[in-house]
Amino acid sequence: MGKIVKWFGVILAGVVIIILLAGSGLYSAGAKRLKVTYTVPASTVAVPTDATSIGSGKHLVTVHCTSCHGVKLEGDTVFTSPPLGTITAPSIAGGRGKYGTTLSDVELVRAIRHGVGIDGKPLFVMPSGSFYYFTDNDLGNIIGYIRSVEPLDITMPVTRITPLGIALYTAGMFGDLINAENIDHTAPRPAVVEPGVTVEYGDYQVRVGECRVCHGPQLAGGKDPNPDAPPAPNLTRGGNLGGWSETDFIQTMRSGVNPSGHQLTEFMPWKFFGQMTDDELKAVWLYLQSLPPLETTK
Repeated sequence: MGKIVKWFGVILAGVVIIILLAGSGLYSAGAKRLKVTYTVPASTVAVPTDATSIGSGKHLVTVHCTSCHGVKLEGDTVFTSPPLGTITAPSIAGGRGKYGTTLSDVELVRAIRHGVGIDGKPLFVMPSGSFYYFTDNDLGNIIGYIRSVEPLDITMPVTRITPLGIALYTAGMFGDLINAENIDHTAPRPAVVEPGVTVEYGDYQVRVGECRVCHGPQLAGGKDPNPDAPPAPNLTRGGNLGGWSETDFIQTMRSGVNPSGHQLTEFMPWKFFGQMTDDELKAVWLYLQSLPPLETTK
């Protein structure tokens, strides 16, 4: 019996050592990825100052940016967990960045479209894999509105990820949170899609709306990167939406309650996407209906 206990202790110690070594390796690999410097060609867009363009920019920011950066662009805490760390979105009112300095148009384009900060390092959680597709006109209107907002004297805590958080991220526990890694920063810009109630414009809205981050690359179901989030449903006609009407879809996005009377979870940002225009939501519906019916991804 003593020998069995002894060998059990040796085996257990070996397992602990292996886990520690593996965790150390994952942390080192993740920390290295966060320190990579990206060289992004300097580019800018026309930034308007007229009221119509600023209004369009406000609409886009309300739908796509305020869920993280706050309704007044004052900044907010995106995620916090003592064992894993804290992720914050800085105040960007007036065009400021996470270091409190006013960013140039080139720096704002680099941050929004490429997910790269003024130090050349990747912005953690910034969804540039989706925002990359913003047209020059939309991105210019967004920047114009951001610059029009009165700067706020608010300093958010700097994002801090614990070694455990970095190790778990590297192990693939939280999805893709370093978008700069997967963007071709020198590729030609995607073709411009004209606004309208069309499948093509719906595709554009789905791309910039981060829908595939949670609902999967084929929109057949997936998982929000937040470990507390439930599975995201299948948006093709192979899922529940196959029995919905356009009116059902728009009403669900506006109210947060689906045709079955089920309240959407807080992980679905319907309060923001529900502020899209009728034409934008109709275009999204057309695009989703154009997809082949797929079985829900398990």
